[in-house]
Amino acid sequence: MLKLLEGADVEVPIGASSKNAMVPTTTINTRNILFICGGAFPAMDEIIKARLNKHSSMGFMADLKDKYDDDKNILQKVTVEDLREFGMIPEFIGRLPIVFATEMLDEDMLVRILKEPKNAIIKQYQKLLELDEVKLEFEEGALHAIARKALDKKLGARGLRSIIEEFMLDIMYEIPKDDNIGQVIITEDYIEKKGGPKILVRTAGMLPERAAAN
Repeated sequence: MLKLLEGADVEVPIGASSKNAMVPTTTINTRNILFICGGAFPAMDEIIKARLNKHSSMGFMADLKDKYDDDKNILQKVTVEDLREFGMIPEFIGRLPIVFATEMLDEDMLVRILKEPKNAIIKQYQKLLELDEVKLEFEEGALHAIARKALDKKLGARGLRSIIEEFMLDIMYEIPKDDNIGQVIITEDYIEKKGGPKILVRTAGMLPERAAAN
């Protein structure tokens, strides 16, 4: 790995995922290749807080130890010393001259992840219900409620699917049983467990709201 980062001639198999005697190889020089290394770095925030809190004190105008507990972007204060404390060897860190931390996801970012990507979770469920000729819609308030639940559970973007599946499971089972259902609207009250989704029949009119579990 160190030789790859600093630049070396490497033999790479052609058209195969593994290297063996039967696969032809080609030589690639990595000197002019940009390497971007990333990771989640669990417990890195605790290392950063420990370094920043070394100068904490007591009394008026003191720098308190819990000053950075609510800092959502604490990782942006990471330094080379923190990476070394995390366990990375200096030889590896020295070959990566730029250290950058991304911003934590906020509520608006999670809502965009829910609906904007080409293969967004919301679009997947809409496509599934289209197979039963049912239109699925999410109110903007419902999307924000889902995002807030993900933030509260500290699950990040990966937790959005599990939260949506919790509320969509019963709906996905109930809809095929009723041919009269033409549209389902997921409301904020349903996500907050204060009510049910809005169910619209294929003809004009609206059925009373009901819980998806019924």
